[in-house]
Amino acid sequence: MARVAREMVEKAGINVDQLVELLVKNAAAELTTYYYYTILRCNLIGLEGEGIKEIAEAARIEDRNHFEALVPRIYELGGKLPEDMKAFHDISACPPAKLPTDPTDTMAMLKVLVEAERCAVRGYTHICNMTAGKDHRTYDLSQAILNEEIEHESWFSEFLGEGPSGHFMRRGETSPFVSKFLK
Repeated sequence: MARVAREMVEKAGINVDQLVELLVKNAAAELTTYYYYTILRCNLIGLEGEGIKEIAEAARIEDRNHFEALVPRIYELGGKLPEDMKAFHDISACPPAKLPTDPTDTMAMLKVLVEAERCAVRGYTHICNMTAGKDHRTYDLSQAILNEEIEHESWFSEFLGEGPSGHFMRRGETSPFVSKFLK
């Protein structure tokens, strides 16, 4: 644990135990989303599914990166991950992004994908609001993840016909905002 880091966050007026709990729950959401997106991606087949597969894969890999970036901060603040994977899954900040009943229904899959991203956007916005001006490292990390989650949401919402977002699929680059935390 980075004792002084935790101390500074506490002195800034943040309930560190509450913050760590939120970070752990969001880490659980990232790892479980990575898992469920793997299943969704495998089932994105046919003419409609193939058009979405690359975007689902980019979001899947970036969610894994988000998990990897969150873990050090959790431990720096004196937290830890649950030792039981099922318990970790069950505390996820977001509901499981499970395959729809009809795995050939591309629109249903898109709805699962976009709702998972919207949950993430809400969660990281909350952490950013909680840490703004008080915990610079957690804020920077959460803001970086938030930027990527907003892009994910926009990619999927466009396929649902909710309107243009102005975002484009990134080619050959993953986690442009979070990559600095993975070094």
